[in-house]
Amino acid sequence: MAYIRKQRNKWRAEIERNGVRTSRTFETKAAATAWAAMEESAILSEKRGALPRKTLADALTDYAEKISPGKKGKRAEMLRLDAFARDFPKIAGKIISDVTTPDLAAWRDARLKLVTPGSVQRDINLLKHVFTVAIKEWKWLTVSPFDGLRAPGDNPPRTRRILPSEIKRLCRWLGYRTGKPPATKQAEVALAFLLSLRTGMRAGEVLQMSGKTVDLQRRVALVAHKTQHLTGRPREVPLSSKALRLLRPVLGKGSVFTVGSDSLSVLFGKARDSLLIDDLHFHDARADALTRFAKKVDVMQLARISGHKDLRILMEHYYRESASDIASRLG
Repeated sequence: MAYIRKQRNKWRAEIERNGVRTSRTFETKAAATAWAAMEESAILSEKRGALPRKTLADALTDYAEKISPGKKGKRAEMLRLDAFARDFPKIAGKIISDVTTPDLAAWRDARLKLVTPGSVQRDINLLKHVFTVAIKEWKWLTVSPFDGLRAPGDNPPRTRRILPSEIKRLCRWLGYRTGKPPATKQAEVALAFLLSLRTGMRAGEVLQMSGKTVDLQRRVALVAHKTQHLTGRPREVPLSSKALRLLRPVLGKGSVFTVGSDSLSVLFGKARDSLLIDDLHFHDARADALTRFAKKVDVMQLARISGHKDLRILMEHYYRESASDIASRLG
């Protein structure tokens, strides 16, 4: 039941119903009484099977515990969910069914002052799925506040190409010697970077390489992918002669690499920053490789190498040959 009592110059409403205890302070007794009546009604409605009074923070926690672990990028996803709850406690603390489109618009605009539109877009994609699961599976709300929210869109496609001199400097700094098995994790990062440059594989795919996934005779690397449960087999990536030369000294029965993806990212960034190499990401090696391969194979073969089903994404984000480069070949 509800208790309304005066507390100094304000009125405090306290509710205890069906094991739920809550309270709030108001300027007037009428406001406190009205709020108490609404809260009691909501608690009783929940008992009758109406929407549960779960907060957005509850949804983020449940999603991180139940949904994210089944994804390839689970760690990065969990960090994004945790960051939202930490940095935007006012929105995260709201009952999820009470979160509005203006709430999310204010969050979006605040984020855009700190990070790129592409990063905000990734956050939106993740949070939209949190709300979708909460609607369809958990039945915590009926309508998504993301409906009608203007999305910032992805960042413009990168055009960065990697210079041969930059490759040499990175390998030297990381302590890698051609033809020699890496003696340190830093040297493993250099080898992974070179293999990405020679195969067009992602960092995570390169780190999976082992004697079981690489067939030197067929010149093929097997790569697990997210739709493998539908195709029934891994993706096959053709290996160039340069990739084979990198692999032969290190390919045994076990894994080629001991460095993890998080350490790889940190060590690569440390090498890049120490050498004052501007605007270079490990992932640029994949795009650089695919741009070079595009001169040797047709677009369908290129898509098979990269694993892209959407050719538009392949051409917009991974093919980085400039107009002047193309013009020089036209004669």
